[in-house]
Amino acid sequence: MGELPPGYRFYPTEEELVRFYLRHKLDGSRRADIERVIPVVDVCSLDPWQLPGTQGRS
Repeated sequence: MGELPPGYRFYPTEEELVRFYLRHKLDGSRRADIERVIPVVDVCSLDPWQLPGTQGRS
């Protein structure tokens, strides 16, 4: 989301998260758009103290 203007906030409702983002993530459509919002991180390959550093990274 680096191309968005300063001050932009992403604040979807729970319904928007489930109906749009999660549904598209599960069915594999709009993959690039969705992975910017809901990144894929292999948490099993990281130590607990490394997890905060994964925010915004895929």
